[in-house]
Amino acid sequence: MEGSHLNGFDDLLQRRLRHLQVTYDHNSRAVWVEFKYQHRPCISRGLLDDLSMVQRVIKQIVRTSYHEGQSNRLLFQILASTDKRVFNLGGDLAYFIKLIGAGNREGLRQYAKNCIDIQYTSVMHYGVPFTTLALVEGTALGGGFEAALSANILIAETRARFGFPEVTFGMFPGMGALSLLIRRINPAMARRLIMDHRVYTASELYELGVVDVLVQDGQGRKAATDYMRRNINKVHGLHGFQAAVDRVLPVTYDELSDIVELWVDNALQLSEKNRRLMAYFARAQTKRFAMSESLINDENTQMISK
Repeated sequence: MEGSHLNGFDDLLQRRLRHLQVTYDHNSRAVWVEFKYQHRPCISRGLLDDLSMVQRVIKQIVRTSYHEGQSNRLLFQILASTDKRVFNLGGDLAYFIKLIGAGNREGLRQYAKNCIDIQYTSVMHYGVPFTTLALVEGTALGGGFEAALSANILIAETRARFGFPEVTFGMFPGMGALSLLIRRINPAMARRLIMDHRVYTASELYELGVVDVLVQDGQGRKAATDYMRRNINKVHGLHGFQAAVDRVLPVTYDELSDIVELWVDNALQLSEKNRRLMAYFARAQTKRFAMSESLINDENTQMISK
């Protein structure tokens, strides 16, 4: 990047981000955006605020440098986690329970809207020829899985685990899961991934076509860097193909927004039993890794759902 745009990026790096770590890889012409958890590894409101702010800065940089035709412009963004055990365990369930108990429709809607704003920006790669990637080294559940799916390219290590536990407590993933899965696999399989509330291995999802690049444990960051450097001189083809995907398999903001309304309606109709089950998962999030450990055990998942 050149001139004032590089200065703008340096300003971003200097900001006090509580929930994200942002770094610039000059050789790959890429920005790494990594979840940095202080407590629960979930999509908290603080994390959403940081993501929104970082996206605004990156969007300004990539769109300005593209339209000005800068030869060394930013080409890639990688979403990852500083904790290799956990990518993200999903929505802030404790917050959901509070809003549901108060009948706070607008609070639920605003949280979900903030999520799809971020997802849509990633899916549409800031509205210019650009590539978003996600690197999953650990567990990605619910909204965390949706965040990974919103990237144009999904890289996973073999130890990574993915799933949508929402059906277990009477909900469904409402921030893009179905729309984003259907871009990668057939609708029937997408439905199965959401409705059977089991945890999938990265290898299983690679075979299905959900994961784009599968690598051995400990090789994810090298694989992401190799992918970007290998494609620097081929970005016109890479971006052209992504434009074709956008045309053939479009995801519209209106579609995501309509599904959010269904999700809010669903949340406000949860039974007391389902809210107790959601509270169980919320406590597991609070224990940081207990949720991923219990959900990987299919037997425990079956017991919870009964």
